[in-house]
Amino acid sequence: MTDVVDSDELLRRIQRARAWAAQEERTWRARGDELGREDAGDPGAARDAAVRGVAYGAVVRVLEEILTPGRHAAKG
Repeated sequence: MTDVVDSDELLRRIQRARAWAAQEERTWRARGDELGREDAGDPGAARDAAVRGVAYGAVVRVLEEILTPGRHAAKG
């Protein structure tokens, strides 16, 4: 981890991470919805999927704030 990267490469890496996290968020939210709908679904697995979806959503929001600071003003 001693590689030196320029700002453009760092930006590309953050954008890739944001895209990956957004995809994972969609995947886990869809999985949670699917497990929540099934009658024989495992409530623990549905809850786990929902938690993972929320976690990936938080990562996406953090990376978006890094890429576009101030655009997502805090509500409160």
